[in-house]
Amino acid sequence: MNELPKAYDPKRVEEKWVSFWQEKGYFRADATSKKEPFCIVIPPPNVTGVLHMGHALTDTLQDILIRWKRMLGFEALWIPGTDHAGIATQTLVERNLYAQTGKRRKDFGREEFLEHVWKWKELSEGQILSQLKKLGCSCDWSRLHFTMDAGCNQAVRTCFKKMYDQKLIYQGDYLVNWDPIAQTALSDDEVEHEERSSFLWHIRYPVIGGGELVIATTRPETLLGDTAVAVHPKDPRYAQLIGKKIQLPLTNRLIPIIADPFVDPTFGSGVVKITPAHDFNDFEVAQRHHLPSLNIMTSDGRIKEGPYAGQTMEEARESVLRDLGSLVVKKEPHLLRVGLSYRSKAVIQPYLSKQWFIKMSPFKEKLISAVKEKRLRLIPPHWEPIYFHWIEHLRDWCISRQLWWGHRIPIWHKGTQKICYDGEGKPPEIDDTWIQDPDVLDTWFSSALWPFSTLGWPAKTEELQKFYPTSTLITGHDILFFWVARMILMGEYAMGQVPFRETFLHGLIYGKSYWRNTPHGVAYVKAEEKKRYDLGEIPSKEVESKWEKMSKSKGNIIDPLEIIDEYGTDAMRLALCSSVTHARQIDLDRRRFEEYKNFANKVWNGSRFVFMNLEGLTPESLSQGLDLDLLTLEDRWILSLLHRITSEINQHLTNYAFDRAATGAYGFFWNDFCATYVELAKPLLFGKVGTPALKANKQKLLVILLCNAIRLMHPISPFITEEIFSLLRDQFPQLQKGKTDPYTQETIQALLSPACIVAPYPEALGKREEEIEKAFDNMKEIVHQVRNIRAEMQLPPSEKTELMVFGPPQHWKTVEEHQNILTALTPTAKITFTTSEPVSFGASAFVGPLKLMIPIPESLRAKEKSRLEKEREKLEKLLESTQGKLANEEFRSRAPREVVEKLEHTLSHTQKQLAEIAVKLKDLSTKGL
Repeated sequence: MNELPKAYDPKRVEEKWVSFWQEKGYFRADATSKKEPFCIVIPPPNVTGVLHMGHALTDTLQDILIRWKRMLGFEALWIPGTDHAGIATQTLVERNLYAQTGKRRKDFGREEFLEHVWKWKELSEGQILSQLKKLGCSCDWSRLHFTMDAGCNQAVRTCFKKMYDQKLIYQGDYLVNWDPIAQTALSDDEVEHEERSSFLWHIRYPVIGGGELVIATTRPETLLGDTAVAVHPKDPRYAQLIGKKIQLPLTNRLIPIIADPFVDPTFGSGVVKITPAHDFNDFEVAQRHHLPSLNIMTSDGRIKEGPYAGQTMEEARESVLRDLGSLVVKKEPHLLRVGLSYRSKAVIQPYLSKQWFIKMSPFKEKLISAVKEKRLRLIPPHWEPIYFHWIEHLRDWCISRQLWWGHRIPIWHKGTQKICYDGEGKPPEIDDTWIQDPDVLDTWFSSALWPFSTLGWPAKTEELQKFYPTSTLITGHDILFFWVARMILMGEYAMGQVPFRETFLHGLIYGKSYWRNTPHGVAYVKAEEKKRYDLGEIPSKEVESKWEKMSKSKGNIIDPLEIIDEYGTDAMRLALCSSVTHARQIDLDRRRFEEYKNFANKVWNGSRFVFMNLEGLTPESLSQGLDLDLLTLEDRWILSLLHRITSEINQHLTNYAFDRAATGAYGFFWNDFCATYVELAKPLLFGKVGTPALKANKQKLLVILLCNAIRLMHPISPFITEEIFSLLRDQFPQLQKGKTDPYTQETIQALLSPACIVAPYPEALGKREEEIEKAFDNMKEIVHQVRNIRAEMQLPPSEKTELMVFGPPQHWKTVEEHQNILTALTPTAKITFTTSEPVSFGASAFVGPLKLMIPIPESLRAKEKSRLEKEREKLEKLLESTQGKLANEEFRSRAPREVVEKLEHTLSHTQKQLAEIAVKLKDLSTKGL
């Protein structure tokens, strides 16, 4: 074959194989197949823009499992798709249109605006799919879905109507989390929280009939909507006031003083204001005490009426505090937990409005039992208690959103009449006087149906029968409640089964942010400069750093497309895979990508070496198999390691231990195969030792090892392995199966496959030979010690030396029989075995009962004498200092015992070192130096 280029070029290779795999249809799954199914539905990325590193991580891990299972012989289906992402997409399109036209959403009208959103969707989805393919994602692209395509629309309407008819969906006036920027309700899970410094204001409320109550509040502006004041029923300070009324400042309304155990007597003054329309706890208190609810806020977060009308809630706070004047007794610092919209980042306002809800209480038991009874496994299992706690505290799910982009709620109204319709368009029995509900469904409603809507439900399709429940789900732990729990709920409800058997919740990617403290505050290092910090090119004591969630403002975003362009897709996939433990946080920087780019080059060059040294090995001779009688110690050792690493990687992938699978494949190829086995094979391949039969056997074994290694790595690094596999197939066309050794049989079966992606995944053939591994590891330890001795003596790599092995003859046997290992892996010209202590001067080390010594070459004796004399001088100073301290009785009496013992150990060790140096210098002196 033609010689491979010296350097691996990922750009040349990746585009070629993406096209090849798709053209050959290797990603497509057959619902009529008799193979065991394995199915994953992709967590659909939002059609809001390009993929980020979190997507790259999740999709890489899914692709690893799909490729692995496909090679294991499963009917592997990975369903791709995208999510309409209601709030996020509408906000983005509206912002984009305003920048282009100066017009807002309502200036267009609903239908015209939605046309713009669909155009955005088509463009964004095209970019996303292109990027997924660039990542190497082996999705069945013929089954692409969108959460608002015809099939998903039908699934949404069908499920909604079923729940509505069973009275699991209802409409009511309830307090919701309100985003005043997006002007829509949010579920509890869509609210993020952060702590902010604020105040606790103490305000006097006059009591009718005399006296006053001092209430403590963090939101004085909501005073305008107070409908009661509450105290704890057992608080003796206020027992006589319960049932009386107060006059609400600024409004002059009379409101009651009530008693409720919700009140914490230790918080503030022990008296709280009750504002049912603007606080969740107050809303529940109001329900118990039949209090009215006064909504003081408009949908855009402003005061509705009165002297403060039109002011934002923040502006109204300042106005109310100013007008209260002396009624404000005091304010004290208070740390406030503020809710923020997960999309717009607006401060969430509790808001009383008419919304659609799903009753959650009927689902709690099944949601808990699904995990407790192991119908579905959460991996890692430390998420189980968190999951159970969340389910136990579920409130009804607010599923309506005041948006235009999304699944329109399939309810038609006429006065108080309602019709729910699960077909397309309007119900046939109504006229134009009926109006469809203007709201859309929460995005997570359609996403919750994803595992079965993508398989054709509500139709009874072959895909649904074959692949549901799906096999596994991989996603970030941050959407355990957003999405995972809701899929479990809908799967159990609509299908009577959990949607997947296992879900792996991986950690979130953190990037390293750097900043300088300036007179004007914190200044984050820009992305380009940060890259140089990550690679160690700009060390600076002035710069501080820490691992934080990736954020554009902090400059710690890592763009997967940029990484692919610079390092190659395989390097990025390997780096991501090796970073995934069962921890909640993944610290990621560019050095890891650089490391795996180097590994990809090592894979290429290791393979290149094999191809360059297969001269004379024909398809016919390979088909004849190995001569097992000619296997050497290193041959049996590497085959034993191959058995072990194959078993381990399969087990690691089964257990979602992606980091161990990656590092195991890395260690086997780089350290065991390239750095050790290939180096041992060189003398035989180069014709310096051995016979033609031994050489041919070694060549066959190199082919077997390479074929197994690249297939082991293929799910993680598909491009370079497919390229090498194709070159190996081309090298050995027309192979013949036969009754040979199992290693050759398995390799020939693999090479008869049309591509690595559909070749069989390696089996753990042969057996683990622990005694062989132990014997070889002993030889490796000797090699390691010889290298250490040479490094200590500062010998140049090109200078060959003698090695003297001293010890009992019964321990020489393995070393004597396998001297080739030492001479191949170290620059050793001659090995001498002796039972007498070597008298030549040199450096030594022990391996078990054997002492290894390398006599110092003549050229280095003077240099070594100078080094020893300097070392002796340094040790003599240390000895004098240590002896002085230990001779000081006052020091010994006052110093801690462990300090004295440490000094005594230093003294003894220093004396031994000096004695050894004296012997070495005496030996050098006898040589005339």
